[in-house]
Amino acid sequence: MTQMLDDLVCLLGLEKIEENLFRGVSQDLGFRQLFGGQVLGQSLSAASQTVDPERHVHSVHGYFLRPGDATLPIVYQVDPLRDGGSFTTRRVQAIQKGKPIFTMICSFQGNEEGYCHQADMPDVPGPDELMNETELTRKYQHLIHETVRDKVLVDKPIEIRPVGLFNPFKPEPAAPARQMWFRADGNLPDDPQLHRYLLAYASDFHLLGTAMLPHGISSWSREMQIASLDHALWYHHPLRMDDWLLYSMDSPSTSGSRGLSRGQIFNRAGVLVASVTQESLMRKLKG
Repeated sequence: MTQMLDDLVCLLGLEKIEENLFRGVSQDLGFRQLFGGQVLGQSLSAASQTVDPERHVHSVHGYFLRPGDATLPIVYQVDPLRDGGSFTTRRVQAIQKGKPIFTMICSFQGNEEGYCHQADMPDVPGPDELMNETELTRKYQHLIHETVRDKVLVDKPIEIRPVGLFNPFKPEPAAPARQMWFRADGNLPDDPQLHRYLLAYASDFHLLGTAMLPHGISSWSREMQIASLDHALWYHHPLRMDDWLLYSMDSPSTSGSRGLSRGQIFNRAGVLVASVTQESLMRKLKG
């Protein structure tokens, strides 16, 4: 495991400070505002630590309530709503400065056999044929403000290899669909819960950007106010974050300064391991 990946695993591990109460440090990605995937992953980590390990998360539904501060720790309060015969349900609140910044309900289930079908995996180039996102971004490093350049251009614990080229600093209108391969940059322990909350962390990448594609804007556009509003994630099959996963995203609608994005996540064998939806704020600032 690389040091960066080890740091991410520790970031999502959390400190238990009381029964159903956890504390997590924050990750500074160069912007004062927290990355939504961090809060998602840490919230799921907190919930998972209160559940029988024989039960695995199958659905997550969360709302981002306030901007998080990347300079401050976060307290996670877990409410054990239900421990049933088949399903376990948890509610989590992420708190900074005494106020909730994120709230989530998630459900866990043991292994169970049943009917099975899935969507087909898109036919795209494999990860070995593609450059990673950091390498591609270095082509535009002169356009990145020097205060965040070093944090943006370092190698990441989650390696991303986009399918197709996109210049976020000079975006042009395009169809609202994109694909990318991603994986953890190193080998991980055989802990199913760890792989699931690492996927929650990574599932926040590029969903909002997909909704922006038809409008010729990106998250780097200065006239935009952007934020994740809510996030839902369903786990269908076991997965490994240290092998390549394909994230296929599209956006069926934008309206009211909001963009809706959907994602399907496949492993290299073509198995659909997870599905994602997110609504985001994409407001054009006046003046």
